[in-house]
Amino acid sequence: MSGVGPITQDWEPVVIRKKAPNAAAKKDQKVVNAARRSGADIEIIKKSNAGSNKAASSSTSLNTRKLDEETENLTHERVPTELKKAIMQARMDKKLTQAQLAQLINEKPQIIQEYESGKAIPNQQIIGKLERALGAKLRGKK
Repeated sequence: MSGVGPITQDWEPVVIRKKAPNAAAKKDQKVVNAARRSGADIEIIKKSNAGSNKAASSSTSLNTRKLDEETENLTHERVPTELKKAIMQARMDKKLTQAQLAQLINEKPQIIQEYESGKAIPNQQIIGKLERALGAKLRGKK
């Protein structure tokens, strides 16, 4: 380091401090207890309805009242009796099991079982696959 000049030492003190505690740290139980021991002022604020669900359950809103007064029975459309009988009859005519038919149309055997028991929600794509695999018309009999 030639030609720079005389090297001097800076003797000013350097103070390193931690950041001020954030809001969550101020509410920490350890911090609050330490402040109590040191005699610092502690502000206690009681929030109304804190830790309870009274606001949500005490008053029935307009929507919940409408739902309670609703009398219409909403259900999914199910496979009609004619369709399930037609699927079963066509499958029996071809001498196929439910599992074999399911494999032919690339679906799970459970789907065929649901269609034949009437529990399935009708899907036109699956009904179309069944018609092609069984060679029978299943739709249009309503």
